[in-house]
Amino acid sequence: MKKNILLPTDFSDNAWSAAVYALKLYTDEECTFYFLHSVTMKVTIMSNLSKKLLEVLRKNALKELLELKEMAQNTNVNPNHDFEIILSSDDLQDAIESSVKKHRVDLVVIGKKGTTANKELYFGSNTINTIRRMYQCPIMIIPEEYDFVVPKQIAFPTDFNHFYGEKILKPIKDMADLYNAKIRVMHINVESKLNEIQEYNFSVLKELLETYEHSFHWMPDYEKKANEITDFIKDMEINILAMVNYKHNFFENIMKEPVIKKIGLHPIIPFLVIPE
Repeated sequence: MKKNILLPTDFSDNAWSAAVYALKLYTDEECTFYFLHSVTMKVTIMSNLSKKLLEVLRKNALKELLELKEMAQNTNVNPNHDFEIILSSDDLQDAIESSVKKHRVDLVVIGKKGTTANKELYFGSNTINTIRRMYQCPIMIIPEEYDFVVPKQIAFPTDFNHFYGEKILKPIKDMADLYNAKIRVMHINVESKLNEIQEYNFSVLKELLETYEHSFHWMPDYEKKANEITDFIKDMEINILAMVNYKHNFFENIMKEPVIKKIGLHPIIPFLVIPE
């Protein structure tokens, strides 16, 4: 079944790098890639001058989108891939949400911003907002200047406090199917033993993963969760980190940890965020 992949872009090298990763990730899959750019102006009263300026911005953006599409076609001569462009006047988050719905997007791929004036902000505000608002489809965040590596190891940190159905696991399984990747389930032992709910969810997860090569890893609670996940990524040579974005959950707690502003989940590998 053909996949639809959304590639929001600000025409930066970082956005192009993320797009290249997506093209290589799905090299053997039939896909339509949508390059999305948002042009907005925040003005109290839209004057004639502002309207003219907005029109110039839109015209320039359309030209860059067409050039981006042409570059993708020329550098990615792949019969499996088609390319489309979307120029939106909505703010970026609204543009992403409407595009996902209209084009039945399977995955949004975005590049992590480079170092900004706020050197502790490892996730850009646009990325954070997209993660928090996107519950329609998964998002994949690509580190800056990340060179494509065939994903053979996928990490899935979990606290076993939520039920796992096929909807939740499908994005992970889909990633595993691309290159026959192994799924490494990681649990940090913040409790002495699992409670009944956790035990049940653990058993269901085992059953749902039985046809995939997988393993469970029980980690001692020795550090901030974000740091432990980073250690696990390095020790296990993980290629993709996958997490579920439940509201008010494990993921949210990690995002609130002070360490996130220092080293935490500064994504050193592609980060797949799965909606609840």
